Amino acid sequence: MIPIAYNLRNLAVRRTTTLAAGFGLALVVFVLAGVLMLSNGIKKTLGRSGSDDTAIVIRKGSDGELASGIEEPNVGLVLAQPGVKRDASGNPLGVGEIVVVILLDKLGTTGQGNVQVRGVPDNARSFRSGTRIVEGRPAQPGTDEVIVGKAIAGRFSGLRLGQSFELRKNRPVSVVGVFEDGGSSFESEVWADRDTVRTAFGREGSVSSLRARLESRAGFDAFKLAVESNRQLNLEAMRETDYYDKQSEGTSLFVKAMGLVIAVFFAIGATIGAMITMYASVAHRQKEIGTLRAIGFARSSIILSFLFESFVLAIGGGAVGALSSLALSSVKLSVMNYQTFSEVVIAFEPTFSIIGAALLIAGVMGILGGFFPAVRAARVNPVEAMRD
Repeated sequence: MIPIAYNLRNLAVRRTTTLAAGFGLALVVFVLAGVLMLSNGIKKTLGRSGSDDTAIVIRKGSDGELASGIEEPNVGLVLAQPGVKRDASGNPLGVGEIVVVILLDKLGTTGQGNVQVRGVPDNARSFRSGTRIVEGRPAQPGTDEVIVGKAIAGRFSGLRLGQSFELRKNRPVSVVGVFEDGGSSFESEVWADRDTVRTAFGREGSVSSLRARLESRAGFDAFKLAVESNRQLNLEAMRETDYYDKQSEGTSLFVKAMGLVIAVFFAIGATIGAMITMYASVAHRQKEIGTLRAIGFARSSIILSFLFESFVLAIGGGAVGALSSLALSSVKLSVMNYQTFSEVVIAFEPTFSIIGAALLIAGVMGILGGFFPAVRAARVNPVEAMRD
């Protein structure tokens, strides 16, 4: 077996080509890790919006809250179903909400973007215990006051504390508070009084969706059966966690597909770069290889030695790319949710599995890039190499 120190020395001696190939591999790992982190961020952001002990009810056949509509009298019928948790006064724990999308000017760039507005009842914040006001104060029920999610505060015109914007033409509302909700997608929404949104958009007497807190997670199946078996209601029930998983599929798939296409092209280029580096190394080390063969090292040892050298080069570059990608965890990006057609602010979410997968792919690229040069090195004739 050829000593490892020999391979490490060769990489150090040829530092220019080593750095060039390593940079290409680092770039691939950076892009790949970034794409996977963003996809994971989409799932986590929407996933944080859901709870296992909460059921969401929408109109049957709707693909989300935005396209759904439930008549007000049916809200009481749904909340009267068995399995719905009740408060100390005996009232069912549930909220019926209106969801609409408005167009606002983006700040810091040209163009406009869709912002999701949620019309909520008085008990919306108590129903979602993780929600808290971080700036300003709560909106007063029955008024034209709104609170804005922390993620989009200041990203659109009129969404800063103390500012105002038009919910619809000639229907201004004032921002009196900024709220957070543990990094969920609710932080990318504007919350307004439900009746105010109803009046502005002509949706009196209905809600977009209904959320019901269940007595236990195990009680969901019975609740779902009771709701969906009533054909007059024409409604369907889902666990809130399942609903948001479904909402994240389209956007996550799009981001992952686009990113992987870019990463594949980069990977091909980086693999070719590693291959060229190793071929150049073989060409410049003919006498060394011939000497190794002459003193008794087998062809298999030569192949393993060059593969190891290529692998070390790839892992080194991959490690730099992986460590650099961790800096993306402090970056937040606004992406389109293709279910609601509104913008959601997403953070890059790194995990050990994502970093590990990116490094594994870097190692594979190194082995692929070094295989053919290693075979060529093993075929060097020691006599001819020494003569040359």
